[in-house]
Amino acid sequence: MRPAPHAPELRAAARHIGRRRFLTVTGAAAALAFAVNLPGTAHAAELDAKKITEDPFTLGVASGDPQPGSVLLWTRLATRPYEPDSGLPRAKVPLRWELAHDSRFTRVARRGSVTAHPEFHHSVHVEVTGLDNDRPYYYRFRAGTWISPTGRTRTAPARSARISELKLAAVSCQAYHDGYFTAYKHLAEEELDAVFHLGDYLYEYAVSAVGGARNYTDRRLPAHFNRETVTLEDYRLRYGLYKSDPDLKAAHAAHPFILTWDDHETENNYAGDIPENDVPPEEFLLRRAAAYRAYWENQPLRRPQQPEGPDMQLYRRLHFGRLAQFDILDTRQYRSDQAYGDGWQVPGPESEDPARTLTGAAQERWLLDGWKSSRARWNVVPQQVTFAQRRDVPTGTFKLSMDAWDGYPASRDRVLAGADAAGVENLMVLTGDVHVGYGFDLKKDWSDPASRTLGTEIVATSISSGKDGADKPGNWDNLTKANPHLKFYNGRRGYVIVTLGEQQARADFRTVAAVTTPGAPVTTAASFVTEAGDPGLKPV
Repeated sequence: MRPAPHAPELRAAARHIGRRRFLTVTGAAAALAFAVNLPGTAHAAELDAKKITEDPFTLGVASGDPQPGSVLLWTRLATRPYEPDSGLPRAKVPLRWELAHDSRFTRVARRGSVTAHPEFHHSVHVEVTGLDNDRPYYYRFRAGTWISPTGRTRTAPARSARISELKLAAVSCQAYHDGYFTAYKHLAEEELDAVFHLGDYLYEYAVSAVGGARNYTDRRLPAHFNRETVTLEDYRLRYGLYKSDPDLKAAHAAHPFILTWDDHETENNYAGDIPENDVPPEEFLLRRAAAYRAYWENQPLRRPQQPEGPDMQLYRRLHFGRLAQFDILDTRQYRSDQAYGDGWQVPGPESEDPARTLTGAAQERWLLDGWKSSRARWNVVPQQVTFAQRRDVPTGTFKLSMDAWDGYPASRDRVLAGADAAGVENLMVLTGDVHVGYGFDLKKDWSDPASRTLGTEIVATSISSGKDGADKPGNWDNLTKANPHLKFYNGRRGYVIVTLGEQQARADFRTVAAVTTPGAPVTTAASFVTEAGDPGLKPV
């Protein structure tokens, strides 16, 4: 099935904007924005919410980016999430929200109203302030007579607070067509302070009528899912499909999420303004603008992350008392193109060019400057692609992934040198992307196992991408022999629980045996600790 065309206004605007101006000029962003409109630029009528006859909260609720005394609440109205208009007219819908100390809402802490605008596909982002620090809260929305599911969230501790423990989960890569989101069902039942989503929240690939590997026998998905996402309508529909999944909804309702993207939220392995396939740059930037817009609409993100056309600042910093500083990176939007045509390649002058960057210069400076002023016990970097060196074979001639930090070694060297210069003793990198669980020691010299360990990397396996997987993938022997700093490797689906304490951090790799059939139990495949002041993973 061929993709639907971009809105004609969007395409007309793009024709008059050169590639560089498209990315840098505010007017370009405004030109893109007008095609889907912003609230205030279009005078939509107001819908009487009492006239909504079907449940508008089919996509559930979510919260995100906890801060001291503040939470961000999200929902999107969709009576029929598999339809292009989500079953609602092009009209404003008034909503009410409540935040309480208890799940029965007998002790309401804050309440207010918000408007769901059709220009934002009836999504809302409510920033609630004036709350207690480091406290759980319950929240819900009302539209007419309809009441949303109840969500549970939590504020962050004061930046100066001394806290003894922080428990978080890391997740990534949830291809709907590869299996059920069983891991999320178990994640919803964990006791956590926050969930870090490290990218590939959705996939642009076609989803068949039976849901791909889910192989539905009790339903048929609409034909418009069976094509690659390109337009704003495509991406919006795909979020409707993903976010209607009951296990994903349960995880969002149970915990605040802190998100960053990777490639598939837009297109596989894109690099900055360079697409995977050979299409004109303006054409790809139209697609990027659509993808970024839909991402914002469907995630619990704060106002600074709202995109302008094909640009969106997703890198940001969160603090949890004196225990942890989180520097959330975006390694897609600003990177140099992959060397040697991407894939696994023998490293050489092109990949090792000192000018190459994975983060872009501005984000790199921001990261290093943030470390200089950090007073946190743990400096954690949630990001997308594998950070440690990962040779494919233990022989003299080896290949590295050009899409990961291995394809940008000068960029990685600058980051590690910056952490070292800032005196960061407890560096932890959280990673997704590769559909396996890894545990790495980060070495001063990758070729010398006895060289100084600078930190640790915890790689979360996928929620469903790659289907069922295996405890020992086919390349297990080669990778473990070729990389002595690789301390753990498992290819099942699941997530990682990371518990940060004053004296040590612990990683529990939680896995399920199958996702192509629902209902698999969760087990702990392995557990490791790294001591504060003495980096390196040790099995428990």
